[in-house]
Amino acid sequence: PAWLRRLCGQLLSERLMRPNGVQAVVRGIMEGTGAGGAGAEAAAVDWRKCDTVAKILASCPQQCLSLEDYYRLVCPQILDLLHIQDKLTARQFQRVATTTVLTMAKEHPQLAEKHLLQALLAPLLRCSE
Repeated sequence: PAWLRRLCGQLLSERLMRPNGVQAVVRGIMEGTGAGGAGAEAAAVDWRKCDTVAKILASCPQQCLSLEDYYRLVCPQILDLLHIQDKLTARQFQRVATTTVLTMAKEHPQLAEKHLLQALLAPLLRCSE
């Protein structure tokens, strides 16, 4: 029903914009992925889940006052996904993070540059100076 979809969307949006909310949402959705069979079918399911999660993260929720605020709150958390230590979890989180960065850069290049790409490229820029 529409009311349930709206309520779930609102709860998801609220969670994403809290501290460590992105990681909690990604963990919740990805839980169990990759733990079982290591065949091509399991890998394809894993990729599809990662792409779906990335699309969710790249979409600004209706409850957010501005796209700028959403990027300001969520982008640092997306970059934090690149620093997960557990190897299996890290691989999935890195897939989600890179796909999210690509999606955000395509959809809103200026905001992605400001909130994602500058942080990603900062070490390289420091080395080149």
